[in-house]
Amino acid sequence: MSKPAIDRTKRKLPERLAQVRGERSQRQFARDIGVFQQNVNRYENGTTPHTDFLIQLAMKEQVSLDWLLLGKGRMRRSR
Repeated sequence: MSKPAIDRTKRKLPERLAQVRGERSQRQFARDIGVFQQNVNRYENGTTPHTDFLIQLAMKEQVSLDWLLLGKGRMRRSR
């Protein structure tokens, strides 16, 4: 994957995070997944999330990491 393609993919990540959060406030979303609200805010504003955050999010919200990171496949994993 080329550098421009990687950059385009990374720019979409904050949108997908906000989509997972839905109508919940950042504070409530952070509580629901067990992280700090400040981290949710930073990640939705374009800071690259830490691996621990991504794993926690995927497990608590049943979100596919392929969808979250790459925009591929379905948002929710099958249960």
